[in-house]
Amino acid sequence: MVKKTLINAIPHKGLRERLLDRIDPDVSVVPVVRLTGVIASSGPLRDGLNLSGVAGDLDAAFKTRDAKAVALVINSPGGSPVQSSLIFKRIRALAEEHELPVLAFVEDVAASGGYMIACAADEIFADEHSVVGSIGVVSAGFGFSKLIEKLGVERRVHTAGESKAMLDPFKPEDPEEVERLEALQ
Repeated sequence: MVKKTLINAIPHKGLRERLLDRIDPDVSVVPVVRLTGVIASSGPLRDGLNLSGVAGDLDAAFKTRDAKAVALVINSPGGSPVQSSLIFKRIRALAEEHELPVLAFVEDVAASGGYMIACAADEIFADEHSVVGSIGVVSAGFGFSKLIEKLGVERRVHTAGESKAMLDPFKPEDPEEVERLEALQ
C-alpha cells in the first residue's frame, strides 16, 4: 500500500534528522511503500511478496506529484531470488525514469532477497539491532558415507545426468561439487 506522508512521520528520530538536511519537511512529499514478508511468487494457496503484488504500489509512489524521494520500508527475510531481482530492477528503473532518490528503511530484517531489494535504494537506514545482509545461499547437510559402509549398506543411484546426485550425503564429499556449489552462491 502506498502512503503519502511527510518526512516528519518517519518514526526513527535519528533518521528524520539526517533526512532534514536534504528534504524540507514542510513542503516535501515522500511516498512510502511497505515491502513485508517472504519473497515468493504467489498462487491460489500462498501469498508472497513479489513483483506482481507490488508493481502497482511502486508505480504509484514514483508518480506521486511533488515527491522528493520514495521511501521503502522493508521487513523481509528474503526468499525467491527471481522475485527479489525483479523487484530490485523495477525500483531502479522507476528511480531512473522519474529521477527520484530511493531511501530504504529496514525494520526488523532485510536479509537475503530482502537485502537485495534494500540495495536498490540510494541509501539504506537501519536500526542498530536490525538484521541486515547475507545475499546468498546456505547449503547444509550431513555425510553418511562411513556409516553406511560400516553398516554394510550398498547405495545405488542411477541418474540421467552427470550432476544429478551432486552433494549426495551417502557418498564422500567431492571437492569439485563443493567448488561448483560455491560458484553458485
